[in-house]
Amino acid sequence: MEKTDGSCALLKLNRPQALNALSFDVLHEIGDALDEVAGWRDIRALLITGAGDKAFCAGADIKELRNRSLIDQKRGADLGQAVFARLDRLPMASIALVNGYAFGGGAELAMACSFRLASPNALFGLPEIKLGLIPGYGGTQRLPRLVGEAKALEIIMTGLNVTADEAKRIGLVNAVVDGDLMQAGLEFAGRFTRYSLPALELARRAVQRAGDLPLCEGLQVEADLSTLAYRTADAEEGMAAFEEKRKPEFRDG
Repeated sequence: MEKTDGSCALLKLNRPQALNALSFDVLHEIGDALDEVAGWRDIRALLITGAGDKAFCAGADIKELRNRSLIDQKRGADLGQAVFARLDRLPMASIALVNGYAFGGGAELAMACSFRLASPNALFGLPEIKLGLIPGYGGTQRLPRLVGEAKALEIIMTGLNVTADEAKRIGLVNAVVDGDLMQAGLEFAGRFTRYSLPALELARRAVQRAGDLPLCEGLQVEADLSTLAYRTADAEEGMAAFEEKRKPEFRDG
């Protein structure tokens, strides 16, 4: 984990010789890194990418998955899900910079992020069905929320690989970047990091709940969270700046 210039942090998966595969040790390291960045109050966005130009993350380390007890398999799935769920609880948004293969757990990591940018050579897939398995780190739950049930079933049940352009078309990624992916990630983050961090976090919370609740209950969540936003010092500053025709100076309060 490192801080970039400005208000972003960078988490890089660094196993290029294994296409940045997710061993259990790597999952624990990701979890520790997310716990660390959660305490960095000067950070307003987290960028996640993979070392090298071949793979964002090629998925789980298959060698570790064989000859394990059912209890150990369940613990492994619980670990992956728990680590990726921490992204939802971060005070800042996360952006996956998908530079190459994003298969299995790698695709699930990208889907757990708030946003996804892809290089033209990015390739997404949940190939577990080809091994007689199904996704276990959140793929069956997050993919339909992003692309709809029918398309998610097609990708999961056929083991379909999705190109970067197709991922953009179906809503799996926010943009395909033909150029410096890191710079594009910083520029994308810059579109929202100038705003109030409490307001950004409340907005994320409200949208995240939208996929879990009936509309009437979701609207109540929105009313509650928007009321909390009104109680912040940043809201007072934002409304005062609007009336005074100046740029607001948010202080995350």
